[in-house]
Amino acid sequence: MEVLIFLIVLYLLLSLSMVKLFEKAGVPGWKALVPGLAAVEWCKLVGRKPAYAAWLLFPIVNIFIYAGLCIDLARSFGRHSFWEAALAVVYAPILYYLIGRDNKAKYNGPILEQEREFHRQYAEAKAKDDKAALRRLEANNVFKKSPLREWVEAIIFAVFAAAFIRMFLIEAFVIPTSSMEGSLKVGDYLFVSKAHYGIRTPMTVLQFPLIHNRFSQQSNGLLARESYLREPSLPYFRLPALEAIDRNEPVVFNFPAGDSVIITPGRTYDVYQWRREMDMLRRLNRPLPPMPPVVVRPIDKKDHYIKRCVAVAGDSLRIRDGQVYINGQPAKNPQHMQFAYYIRSESGMLNLRKLEEIGVSLNDAIPVELPNGELRRYYNLDAEQVAKVKSWGPGIVLERFEPGARPGYVFPNDAAQYGHWTVDNFGPIFIPKKGATVELTPASLPFYERIIRVYEGHQLEVRNGKYLIDGQETSTYTFQQNYYWMMGDNRHNSEDSRIWGYVPEDHVVGKPLFIFFSTKNANLREGIRWNRLFRSANQM
Repeated sequence: MEVLIFLIVLYLLLSLSMVKLFEKAGVPGWKALVPGLAAVEWCKLVGRKPAYAAWLLFPIVNIFIYAGLCIDLARSFGRHSFWEAALAVVYAPILYYLIGRDNKAKYNGPILEQEREFHRQYAEAKAKDDKAALRRLEANNVFKKSPLREWVEAIIFAVFAAAFIRMFLIEAFVIPTSSMEGSLKVGDYLFVSKAHYGIRTPMTVLQFPLIHNRFSQQSNGLLARESYLREPSLPYFRLPALEAIDRNEPVVFNFPAGDSVIITPGRTYDVYQWRREMDMLRRLNRPLPPMPPVVVRPIDKKDHYIKRCVAVAGDSLRIRDGQVYINGQPAKNPQHMQFAYYIRSESGMLNLRKLEEIGVSLNDAIPVELPNGELRRYYNLDAEQVAKVKSWGPGIVLERFEPGARPGYVFPNDAAQYGHWTVDNFGPIFIPKKGATVELTPASLPFYERIIRVYEGHQLEVRNGKYLIDGQETSTYTFQQNYYWMMGDNRHNSEDSRIWGYVPEDHVVGKPLFIFFSTKNANLREGIRWNRLFRSANQM
């Protein structure tokens, strides 16, 4: 609401500030106060056709159109300096007010027509080699810019254009963790389309260009701060999608549980992850680190995650022995889906080099301490790699990792009712769909409480066994948006929806297109994976 008021006030001030300018240009001032008509007259004053005003109705494009019109109107009154152009873009009403109250300021005619005429005369004089005419034109050239200004404007435009493309169309994304191995690997650089699932307009207004949410991952220091201001902000809005999110597609989204995070040099934890880490350290009788401050982030500034969409809104999902079932039917498994295996050789030491040669990541091994104190390392293998390891001979034994129950760890993080669920044996659960209604009960509330409170912004109370939403007693809840279930292909080494739950539609960022660069283990020194360049992210 605050942003809407701000925009209304901005429009009113802009209209009022243009009244004097219109009058100086011989146009009745009242026309500046009429929406639509003001835009048409504005275009005519700078030398544009009246139909050009229609571009102001097109989202995103209108940003550029508005900025250009603001600058050109100022130039039509003889204001050509860099700072005046900058002020026209940042807050035109101030500049227009100053021009309007300046008795010496006068309208010099449509600047774009003057500019076209100047270049025509200059080209004609140059073609005739008329040195006198060239000197005269250059002496009166108000369009000429200094080399420094040209450099500054070129840099600003390049940054603005790059930020615009990154914000609305395509953004580069690097795979930071092994949760999507062996489909998408650590060190893969992807282009992500923001148009396929509908362009989401920015919610955070004031932000440093080309930086997502933080200047530095360090927890202290000059750059250890967020790269944006939380206020003012805009409400969620998404343009029509080119296609719907389908099952089995990789999707980039804002981490749903990442609204309250703890920043450390190694990684960013949501507060629930941090608590689980501290609980584990307590069980191991290890010292606890001091708790860093909690950083609160808006939706579009939460960390980016990439997972595979396993279930869409309206689906029923369950997992049995690692196999996902959607609506009662076995789901199609990713070609390179991985599980963790303990591999031992009865004839001696395991040859780790042979594992590496078939594409097994040694860095991704999971250490597991058994009750007897034995420390085992589990390696993540897909079905093809399992077959290759078995072909090495009868002396090779593979034991698949069987995740045990960790009460409170698996979604819905309710140890009392669902503490027996594991990442391999889970559900059934319903994936919320916009317009669908569910009964609120003690058994269902853990699944939907965060949706009601956080994702859809309602006040929820449980009082004497009754449910109150925004103060009204109810026994049901109707969802206001669609939700998705995202899982990593590295099934035993991925924190995904099985841990933190549903992904709301307003958190969806975009669709990965293709890999444009890839380094081994995200380290250029280890080499480039040439065979992965320009491969489709949807076919890995």
